[in-house]
Amino acid sequence: MRKETLRLLIVDDEEAARYGMRRALSTFGYNVSEAESAEAARALIKQQEPDLMLLDVNLPGISGLDFLREMKSSNGNGPLVIIVTAHGSERMAVEAVKSGAYDYLSKPFELDDLRLVIKNAAETLELRRENFSLRRRIEIERSQRGPFIGNSQGMQLVRAMIEKVAETDATVLVRGESGTGKELVAREIHERNSARSNSAFVAVNCAALPSELIESELFGHEKGAFTGAAARRQGKFEQADGGTLFLDEIGDMSANVQAKLLRALEERRIERLGGNESIPVDVRIVSATHRPLEQEIAAGNFRADLFYRLQVVTIEIPPLRDRREDIPLLAGTFARAAAERYELPVRPLAQSALRRLVEYKWPGNVRELKNTMDRAVILAEGDELEGHDLPGEITAGLQRELGESTSTDENGLKVPFTADFREDRREFERRYISRCLEHTQGNVTRAAEILGMHRQSLQHKLRQLGLGRRYVSVSPETQDNSDS
Repeated sequence: MRKETLRLLIVDDEEAARYGMRRALSTFGYNVSEAESAEAARALIKQQEPDLMLLDVNLPGISGLDFLREMKSSNGNGPLVIIVTAHGSERMAVEAVKSGAYDYLSKPFELDDLRLVIKNAAETLELRRENFSLRRRIEIERSQRGPFIGNSQGMQLVRAMIEKVAETDATVLVRGESGTGKELVAREIHERNSARSNSAFVAVNCAALPSELIESELFGHEKGAFTGAAARRQGKFEQADGGTLFLDEIGDMSANVQAKLLRALEERRIERLGGNESIPVDVRIVSATHRPLEQEIAAGNFRADLFYRLQVVTIEIPPLRDRREDIPLLAGTFARAAAERYELPVRPLAQSALRRLVEYKWPGNVRELKNTMDRAVILAEGDELEGHDLPGEITAGLQRELGESTSTDENGLKVPFTADFREDRREFERRYISRCLEHTQGNVTRAAEILGMHRQSLQHKLRQLGLGRRYVSVSPETQDNSDS
């Protein structure tokens, strides 16, 4: 926390004491306010929401200690409190700390002591804020776990399978297309296992590593095992000991590594590359693939015995196109999370956008939908997320499916035709008004005169059409002056 952002309230009935502390702390860069009583402090707390309070014990009316207890009982998220006591009142200071004070100072105190305790309190506040921010990000990330959002039959089955298998140690094979959330399912299984959730979840993408490196990545290596092996290195099996090892795209693993993986599963022991020591490992295996492994076995590319070891339980994640009824809920969840993450307004989804989202085929599945909603939230200008806020590939794909065509009016303006009359009319209005504003070089007043509208009505229409940010920022006075 930067010192200039720290709001500090001094509560002391002695004006000289307040003056001395304020002078010392203001020159040090803090934003300081004063109050002579608990009653005055209450009003300032409501107005300014201070981060930190220096609170004298001896106040007129209610004492500082009673005021501290009152604040803690009514608002646990109030300012940090440093109690200021007279010399020899250490017992009262201890009582204050038990009642919720952060620290205490005994009068008279050195200015360096005052600055030090304020500096420590500021660091504590910063850690609390970082912790809160981290927890909030985790909550947002959990809210974006798209594979678990929705009430379609397919997702109900996925959730039921996770619930049944999580507390066991059975190997699980998660199957589904790219972007359906296979790793999130694996993480959910790990987090729901009470015996393993406090240990590591280690993920390995077998398709992303060259075949000559995957063995070292999984099992580790000894110093000198190969050129460049300058030191011993633990592999993913050892890193995941006591937890879960997630093997993504297991179908891309080479035959040599498949054999070693099978042996590790059977014996629950590994050997590092270049070593002779047999190392016991306690690891739960969850693997995933988008490949039809049965066909890979028939083609000789995947071991049948390893396949049966990996698929004690199989969880099939349906593609997004097979659970379209979940798309509105998913899209709304992603949109709200994106708005909060980017600190932008939360806009509801218009019917034009929902129709296009539900009809699109989503080759990238939930991952593609999440990225689409991030983009729409960032670029949207209107009061709602509209169809025209979505990427062109979604609009174009739907237009092809609907057989969209266009015609040209007498002014050369292309008029779209889709299955949605209201969206076609809205798109025509956007193009027509945009053409008019281009003609007036963005002057809303002149454009309103040409269109036969009041300027306020046109500004409202621009906001409805998502053109407000582009044109309504010009003030009426500027427009009127430009007309003269």
